[in-house]
Amino acid sequence: MSNAHHRKKQPALVRQQLLDVAARLAASEGMAAVTLDAVSAASSVSKGGLLHHFPTKNALLDALFESLLETFDGDIEELMRGDPLPQGRFTRAYVMAVSGLKDRPDDSRNWTQITIALLAEPRLRLRWRQWVQARAEEYVGTDSSLDAQIVRFAADGLWFADTLESHDIDGALRRDLIGRLVELTGK
Repeated sequence: MSNAHHRKKQPALVRQQLLDVAARLAASEGMAAVTLDAVSAASSVSKGGLLHHFPTKNALLDALFESLLETFDGDIEELMRGDPLPQGRFTRAYVMAVSGLKDRPDDSRNWTQITIALLAEPRLRLRWRQWVQARAEEYVGTDSSLDAQIVRFAADGLWFADTLESHDIDGALRRDLIGRLVELTGK
Protein backbone atom coordinates (compact mmCIF):
# COMPACT_ATOMS: atom_id res chain seq x y z
CA MET A 1 0.00 0.00 0.00
CA SER A 2 1.24 3.46 -0.87
CA ASN A 3 2.25 5.93 1.80
CA ALA A 4 1.33 8.84 -0.47
CA HIS A 5 -1.83 9.61 1.46
CA HIS A 6 0.25 9.81 4.68
CA ARG A 7 2.83 12.25 3.29
CA LYS A 8 2.50 15.93 4.01
CA LYS A 9 1.31 17.57 0.81
CA GLN A 10 3.61 20.28 -0.51
CA PRO A 11 2.02 21.39 -3.79
CA ALA A 12 4.29 24.41 -4.33
CA LEU A 13 7.39 22.28 -3.82
CA VAL A 14 6.10 19.55 -6.17
CA ARG A 15 5.14 22.14 -8.79
CA GLN A 16 8.62 23.68 -8.66
CA GLN A 17 10.22 20.24 -8.84
CA LEU A 18 8.23 19.50 -11.99
CA LEU A 19 9.29 22.82 -13.54
CA ASP A 20 12.94 22.14 -12.63
CA VAL A 21 12.78 18.71 -14.25
CA ALA A 22 11.12 20.13 -17.37
CA ALA A 23 13.82 22.81 -17.60
CA ARG A 24 16.57 20.22 -17.15
CA LEU A 25 15.08 18.00 -19.87
CA ALA A 26 14.68 20.94 -22.24
CA ALA A 27 18.25 22.06 -21.62
CA SER A 28 19.85 18.64 -22.00
CA GLU A 29 17.67 17.06 -24.71
CA GLY A 30 15.66 19.86 -26.30
CA MET A 31 12.01 20.89 -26.05
CA ALA A 32 10.80 17.78 -27.87
CA ALA A 33 12.02 15.72 -24.90
CA VAL A 34 9.70 17.60 -22.54
CA THR A 35 6.74 15.26 -22.52
CA LEU A 36 4.39 14.63 -19.63
CA ASP A 37 5.60 11.03 -19.39
CA ALA A 38 9.27 12.05 -19.37
CA VAL A 39 8.75 14.75 -16.74
CA SER A 40 6.70 12.37 -14.59
CA ALA A 41 9.35 9.65 -14.80
CA ALA A 42 12.32 11.96 -14.20
CA SER A 43 10.66 13.67 -11.24
CA SER A 44 9.27 10.54 -9.56
CA VAL A 45 5.89 12.26 -9.47
CA SER A 46 3.00 10.16 -10.72
CA LYS A 47 1.46 11.18 -13.99
CA GLY A 48 -1.75 11.95 -12.08
CA GLY A 49 0.24 14.21 -9.76
CA LEU A 50 1.81 15.95 -12.74
CA LEU A 51 -1.58 16.38 -14.40
CA HIS A 52 -2.93 17.91 -11.20
CA HIS A 53 -0.41 20.76 -11.61
CA PHE A 54 -0.17 20.84 -15.40
CA PRO A 55 -3.13 19.32 -17.25
CA THR A 56 -1.38 19.59 -20.63
CA LYS A 57 2.11 19.83 -22.06
CA ASN A 58 1.29 23.39 -23.14
CA ALA A 59 0.36 24.27 -19.56
CA LEU A 60 3.71 22.87 -18.41
CA LEU A 61 5.65 24.81 -21.08
CA ASP A 62 3.72 27.99 -20.33
CA ALA A 63 4.50 27.63 -16.63
CA LEU A 64 8.16 26.98 -17.42
CA PHE A 65 8.27 30.13 -19.54
CA GLU A 66 6.55 32.15 -16.79
CA SER A 67 9.00 30.82 -14.21
CA LEU A 68 12.00 31.82 -16.33
CA LEU A 69 10.44 35.19 -17.10
CA GLU A 70 9.83 35.78 -13.38
CA THR A 71 13.49 35.04 -12.64
CA PHE A 72 14.60 37.29 -15.50
CA ASP A 73 12.34 40.06 -14.21
CA GLY A 74 13.82 39.59 -10.73
CA ASP A 75 17.33 39.91 -12.14
CA ILE A 76 16.38 43.13 -13.91
CA GLU A 77 14.73 44.55 -10.78
CA GLU A 78 17.82 43.75 -8.70
CA LEU A 79 20.11 45.40 -11.23
CA MET A 80 17.85 48.45 -11.35
CA ARG A 81 17.93 48.80 -7.55
CA GLY A 82 21.72 49.09 -7.72
CA ASP A 83 21.65 51.79 -10.43
CA PRO A 84 21.33 55.36 -9.12
CA LEU A 85 20.72 56.97 -12.53
CA PRO A 86 17.05 56.97 -13.60
CA GLN A 87 17.67 57.77 -17.29
CA GLY A 88 18.11 54.44 -19.11
CA ARG A 89 18.06 52.37 -15.89
CA PHE A 90 15.76 49.66 -17.26
CA THR A 91 17.71 49.40 -20.51
CA ARG A 92 21.04 49.07 -18.67
CA ALA A 93 19.55 46.38 -16.45
CA TYR A 94 18.14 44.60 -19.52
CA VAL A 95 21.58 44.64 -21.21
CA MET A 96 23.27 43.31 -18.09
CA ALA A 97 20.62 40.63 -17.48
CA VAL A 98 20.75 39.44 -21.09
CA SER A 99 24.54 39.46 -21.29
CA GLY A 100 24.78 37.81 -17.86
CA LEU A 101 22.87 34.74 -19.02
CA LYS A 102 26.04 33.51 -20.73
CA ASP A 103 27.78 33.41 -17.34
CA ARG A 104 25.04 31.25 -15.80
CA PRO A 105 25.05 27.99 -17.78
CA ASP A 106 21.81 26.56 -16.32
CA ASP A 107 19.83 29.74 -17.00
CA SER A 108 21.48 30.09 -20.39
CA ARG A 109 20.51 26.55 -21.45
CA ASN A 110 16.95 27.08 -20.23
CA TRP A 111 16.63 30.37 -22.10
CA THR A 112 18.16 28.79 -25.20
CA GLN A 113 15.36 26.23 -25.30
CA ILE A 114 12.71 28.82 -24.52
CA THR A 115 14.07 31.14 -27.21
CA ILE A 116 13.77 28.32 -29.72
CA ALA A 117 10.23 27.63 -28.48
CA LEU A 118 9.41 31.33 -28.84
CA LEU A 119 10.11 31.05 -32.55
CA ALA A 120 7.72 28.11 -32.91
CA GLU A 121 4.96 28.83 -30.39
CA PRO A 122 2.61 31.76 -31.07
CA ARG A 123 1.27 31.81 -27.50
CA LEU A 124 4.80 32.14 -26.08
CA ARG A 125 5.61 34.89 -28.59
CA LEU A 126 2.45 36.70 -27.50
CA ARG A 127 3.44 36.39 -23.83
CA TRP A 128 6.95 37.73 -24.58
CA ARG A 129 5.43 40.59 -26.58
CA GLN A 130 3.16 41.42 -23.64
CA TRP A 131 6.16 41.47 -21.30
CA VAL A 132 8.11 43.76 -23.66
CA GLN A 133 5.14 46.11 -24.11
CA ALA A 134 4.45 46.27 -20.37
CA ARG A 135 8.07 47.23 -19.67
CA ALA A 136 8.05 49.81 -22.48
CA GLU A 137 4.96 51.40 -20.94
CA GLU A 138 6.32 51.20 -17.41
CA TYR A 139 9.60 52.92 -18.31
CA VAL A 140 8.34 55.29 -21.01
CA GLY A 141 9.73 58.32 -19.18
CA THR A 142 13.27 56.98 -18.77
CA ASP A 143 13.84 54.38 -21.48
CA SER A 144 11.93 55.41 -24.59
CA SER A 145 14.69 57.28 -26.40
CA LEU A 146 15.81 56.04 -29.78
CA ASP A 147 19.22 55.13 -28.31
CA ALA A 148 17.60 53.07 -25.54
CA GLN A 149 15.54 51.18 -28.11
CA ILE A 150 18.62 50.57 -30.27
CA VAL A 151 20.48 49.26 -27.21
CA ARG A 152 17.68 46.83 -26.34
CA PHE A 153 17.60 45.59 -29.94
CA ALA A 154 21.37 45.14 -29.82
CA ALA A 155 21.02 43.23 -26.53
CA ASP A 156 18.46 40.97 -28.21
CA GLY A 157 20.98 40.41 -31.01
CA LEU A 158 23.64 39.49 -28.46
CA TRP A 159 21.16 37.11 -26.81
CA PHE A 160 20.42 35.50 -30.16
CA ALA A 161 24.14 35.23 -31.01
CA ASP A 162 24.78 33.61 -27.61
CA THR A 163 21.83 31.26 -28.11
CA LEU A 164 23.06 30.16 -31.53
CA GLU A 165 26.72 30.27 -30.52
CA SER A 166 27.16 31.97 -33.88
CA HIS A 167 29.89 34.47 -32.99
CA ASP A 168 33.22 34.02 -31.28
CA ILE A 169 33.38 37.11 -29.10
CA ASP A 170 36.39 37.06 -26.80
CA GLY A 171 36.11 38.42 -23.27
CA ALA A 172 37.65 41.82 -23.99
CA LEU A 173 35.50 42.47 -27.06
CA ARG A 174 32.39 41.35 -25.17
CA ARG A 175 33.18 43.71 -22.27
CA ASP A 176 33.78 46.58 -24.72
CA LEU A 177 30.56 45.82 -26.58
CA ILE A 178 28.49 45.71 -23.39
CA GLY A 179 30.26 48.82 -22.09
CA ARG A 180 29.40 50.72 -25.25
CA LEU A 181 25.77 49.61 -25.07
CA VAL A 182 25.57 50.73 -21.45
CA GLU A 183 27.16 54.05 -22.43
CA LEU A 184 24.43 54.65 -25.00
CA THR A 185 21.68 54.25 -22.40
CA GLY A 186 22.44 57.63 -20.85
CA LYS A 187 21.61 59.56 -24.02
